[in-house]
Amino acid sequence: MDRRRLTVPVLPDESVSAVLAMPSGKIKQFDTGVIAAHGAGNDMENELLVAFTDGLADAGIPALRFNFPYKEKGLKAPDKQKKLEDTWSAVYRYFREDLSLTVNHIIAAGKSMGGRVASQMVAEKKLPVEGLIFLGYPLHPAGDQSKLRDTHLYSLSVPSLFFAGTRDSLCNLEILQTVLKKLSAPWKLDIIEGGDHSFHLPKSMGISQSDVYDRIVQTSNKWLAMNFGNEKRKSV
Repeated sequence: MDRRRLTVPVLPDESVSAVLAMPSGKIKQFDTGVIAAHGAGNDMENELLVAFTDGLADAGIPALRFNFPYKEKGLKAPDKQKKLEDTWSAVYRYFREDLSLTVNHIIAAGKSMGGRVASQMVAEKKLPVEGLIFLGYPLHPAGDQSKLRDTHLYSLSVPSLFFAGTRDSLCNLEILQTVLKKLSAPWKLDIIEGGDHSFHLPKSMGISQSDVYDRIVQTSNKWLAMNFGNEKRKSV
């Protein structure tokens, strides 16, 4: 696996940092590629995103993680929705058009806010990815299960893979399962027993964080293979 640090233009006067994790070797054509966005309170160096994208690259899938502009500037408050969407669109175009590789199917992944924004764009036909991976979906604000962020999910038409922890204060598992049963698009739910919103487990469970991340990568790899195929092919 090789990492490449990149700069992605978002607006004429604004760019964001990104890291492309590439499978080792000289292969230039792939069945699937993944773009991963961070959550509201972290950036692209979040340990889950790093483990996720590096793990996919080790499995033969190119994966790109990136910063939103507010994190690029060292700010705490997330950008407005339009700026977040503009960034997603710019990174998607960069991944599809400006890298020296061919990817047949592009999948959007995101931790919390990053996945929510991508899914809203997909529901509104603004982001032409072919699948979604949610690394913890923020279904509702912490402590307030009455304000669900579910309406747009019912408009999704692409396969989705949801990871959810049983201790996630932003995603009541019973409510999530009720929501998922109403989706018309294919979905899969992988429940991380004991996991919080970032899939951290109590030490008493005796399971290392790296084991949790490995499970997420392996499950994602199998799901990608089942839905899109991930056999690497050399470009002609």
